[in-house]
Amino acid sequence: MSTFKIFDIAGSGMSAQSVRLNTTASNLANADSVSGDPNKVYRARHPLFAAIKAGMGSDQSSAAVKVLGIAENQAPATVRYEPGNPLADAEGNVYAPNVNVVEEMVDMISASRAYQNNVEVMNTSKEMLLATLKLGQ
Repeated sequence: MSTFKIFDIAGSGMSAQSVRLNTTASNLANADSVSGDPNKVYRARHPLFAAIKAGMGSDQSSAAVKVLGIAENQAPATVRYEPGNPLADAEGNVYAPNVNVVEEMVDMISASRAYQNNVEVMNTSKEMLLATLKLGQ
């Protein structure tokens, strides 16, 4: 395996964690939104990841992280009785998203730390490569 493949692997990990951070931010931004229709209410979204073999041809030793897609949480929306809300339905109910703010914050911290770990992998690899080049001087 080439020494430079580590940059590809860490880069794909950083890209995946960036998608995770963006979906978490979207979930948190929409956590307080409401709708008068349970079918139109915002649903929490979560990315789906897969580890893949990125190598082509004779080089099958490299790997990467791929974002397979964004899945919507199918849990039912929270029903709240708010007859004064302009978005309320005929029974006075509004529907809130199925976003758990505590879980989203934990997910955001986890994604942020995973991103930082990938940055550290890249920095450490760069320093090791530079130190190796200095050996020849």
